[in-house]
Amino acid sequence: MTKKTKTTSTTEATGSALARVSAYAQRVLDGDIVAGPHVRNACRRHFDDLERGASRGIRWDDAAARRVFNFFERKLRLSEGQFDNQPFILQPMQEFILGSIFGWKRADGTRRFRRAYIEAGKGCGKSPLVGGIGLYGLVYDNEPGAQIYAAAATKDQASILFRDAVKMMRQSPDLSKKVKPSGGFEREYNLAHLKSASFFRPMSKEAGKTGSGLRPHFALCDEVHEHPGPEIMRMLEAGFKFRRQPLLMMITNSGSDRLSVCWREHEMACNVAAGTQTPDEVYEYVGETWPGSDELFSYVCALDKDDDPFEDDSCWIKTNPLMGVTVSKEYVASQVAFAKNFPSDAPGILRLYFCVWTDAHSSWMPRKTVESVMADFDLPADGSPVFLGIDLSRHQDLTCVAYVTPTGHREMERPDGSKFLAPTFDAWVESFTPADTLKERAERDKAPYVQWVKDGYIQAIPGERIRYDYVAYSVAQSDKRFDIKAVAYDQYAYKEFMEACGALGLELVHRDHPQGGLRRNKPDEALVEQAKAEGLPEPGGLWMPGSIREVEMLIIDKRIRLRSNPVLMTALMAATFSKPDALGNKYLVKETSHRRIDPAVALCMAVGAAIDGAAAPVSKASPWDDPDFSLSQLGAF
Repeated sequence: MTKKTKTTSTTEATGSALARVSAYAQRVLDGDIVAGPHVRNACRRHFDDLERGASRGIRWDDAAARRVFNFFERKLRLSEGQFDNQPFILQPMQEFILGSIFGWKRADGTRRFRRAYIEAGKGCGKSPLVGGIGLYGLVYDNEPGAQIYAAAATKDQASILFRDAVKMMRQSPDLSKKVKPSGGFEREYNLAHLKSASFFRPMSKEAGKTGSGLRPHFALCDEVHEHPGPEIMRMLEAGFKFRRQPLLMMITNSGSDRLSVCWREHEMACNVAAGTQTPDEVYEYVGETWPGSDELFSYVCALDKDDDPFEDDSCWIKTNPLMGVTVSKEYVASQVAFAKNFPSDAPGILRLYFCVWTDAHSSWMPRKTVESVMADFDLPADGSPVFLGIDLSRHQDLTCVAYVTPTGHREMERPDGSKFLAPTFDAWVESFTPADTLKERAERDKAPYVQWVKDGYIQAIPGERIRYDYVAYSVAQSDKRFDIKAVAYDQYAYKEFMEACGALGLELVHRDHPQGGLRRNKPDEALVEQAKAEGLPEPGGLWMPGSIREVEMLIIDKRIRLRSNPVLMTALMAATFSKPDALGNKYLVKETSHRRIDPAVALCMAVGAAIDGAAAPVSKASPWDDPDFSLSQLGAF
């Protein structure tokens, strides 16, 4: 909990808009309103600006803030469900957001904030709030020829925010007289304020590919985490040059892609709230400004570092600030219970209701769980045994070689209390990609391939396709240093790779590793004989569902170290489970085409080969197969 502070501005006046905004900020800082780190910082920033903003040419305009408050509470009426035809009475967090955006001015009298980023849990009333802002900009902001756009990645998504505005307009006797809709009832596509020659309409990337002629006054971007790229927002901002005080309003749930435009806007908003471009792990407030930071309003809901929403409901309000108003605590509790019973759906629930940035809507494992086994370590000594997993590609995907080396054994305890020895491992991955198309694919995949090549995490091979002789040469160099016991492989293009190995005189033990769940490879005969000689259970043969379970267990038990590598981490976070096949087996897939999971696939194959060749047996059970298992046992939150 944040230490209580008391900050009172001498400019506060009872009954003023500033009093309402400052009251919320003070209650947050006093701990009377429970909020996350970035909202607390936004409140600290508010008081700092009251005390020191004049030196930077910003000031508070109470009349402007009161004007927008009066519009919402006197003109607007909500629609649908329990709120149908009710006045839009602002909640404290909405007062803080609206008052800040419209109350802060520059020395020339124009609005200070040209950009606003709002990130909060599902059901916090973001769309009606921003729909109301759109109506205000259309009719009451005194902007001749105002163009108001409700923008989103798709036409349907853009229409959600716009439909909220249309419904509120129809419920308002005042607005319904001033605004003329186009299109039939429930099919409206434009709202016009004829007196000022202004309009409000939805748009998407598909509907406005060139952006020709756009001169937005307000650009209201909904569900920014769904935007495939920055194009639509940049297109709208390009038209701001024609306006004196435009506003780009971004609202969103948390996302699942740390290479997205939404993640970049999220990071910027968090940094601006903290007042530093280099925040620490807990976003300690610094209070500095830099060029452009004074133009961004930030309200980012988030949990604190050690919060666990699956075990402690007291933190729920941090990401659901209107819990009890627009979304009930009972409903959030039902989502938590669902996540505990169905772990593969937990990332989506964490993302939607607890503002946890996941790496896939239903990722394989939580990021913190994987981070707990990521480490910087030296490669093993010369002559050490290693097992390889090779996932080949031609033009688009990465070609990856994963290395796994046994590091010993650890005593583990079974549920019945009995002890057994389980092997431990170190692992690292090398990745290859065509050099001639590197920049093009980096832009398409929205991935920092160029930087990863510079940093040595990816080897760029000359040409427009992977040359397997380069990959074979890399493996040959490793063969000189280590004792390669076996190479697990996917059959795709592997014949060409073997020919490249043969040309180098490289002799390896190749083990077919089926990728699907319907065919399990026969165990290696030499391993079967070895197991018999040592009195160990016969190895079961390689297949992807089994190797995936082994990787799960190694990571959860912390019996493997993964050498720090952003390419591998990105792949592990992008990987998610397929739907079970006819036999109930699951394997790894990627949710979107631009994500690359090849390093994760190669790692699974290498681990499968290493486990099959381990000197001691290890349980094949997966925690995901245990009906009593929950993600809270991972300590990942």
